[in-house]
Formats: sequence, structure tokens, C-alpha cells
Amino acid sequence: MNNSIVVKLAAAALVVGLAGCTDLKPLQAEVDTLKQQVGQLRTDVDAAKASADAASRAASAAQSSANQASTAASGAQSTANQALSAAQAAQASTDATNEKIDRMFKKSVSK
Repeated sequence: MNNSIVVKLAAAALVVGLAGCTDLKPLQAEVDTLKQQVGQLRTDVDAAKASADAASRAASAAQSSANQASTAASGAQSTANQALSAAQAAQASTDATNEKIDRMFKKSVSK
């Protein structure tokens, strides 16, 4: 963007030099227009930077939320694994108790 402004200013200076500096009003008007364009470009760049900064903050917040969700999911998985282990132990104990009761019942019936 700055290169195009420099080129335009150089072209304007060349025209001034070739014209013998007879009429500077059109050149002044072009310089004023260029200044306005530069001002607008600065405004546009500042707005784009603000948007990029906001997007970056939003992305960081989303990443933080994702990390928290992942940590919560890991905790839930760990709890589920513990519950499964406890359920399996309880089932094994119940199976063993039922087996003992069956053996005792078979002994009492066979007597």
C-alpha cells in the first residue's frame, strides 16, 4: 500500500518537474486525495487489527473451554472406570455367595 503511494507521489513530482511548476493546484488536489486515502487505509488497518485481536481472544477462550471440557471428561471416565470395577467386584462376590448357597442347599437336600 505504501509503495503505491510512493509511486504516485514520485509520478506527481515528475509531472511537476516536467510541467515547469506552472500549475500546482491539480497536484495539490491529488496530494490531498492521497492523504485522505492514507488516512482511510490507517483506519481500515486499525479496524482489521482490532477484529483480529478479538478473534484471537475468542479462540483462546474457546481453547480454554475445550481444555476444561477435556479435563472434565477425563474425570468422568475415571469415575466410570472405578464404578465398573466396583460393580464387577460386587458381581463376583454375589456369584461366590450364590455358589455357596447352592452348595449348602444341595448338601441339605442330599441328607
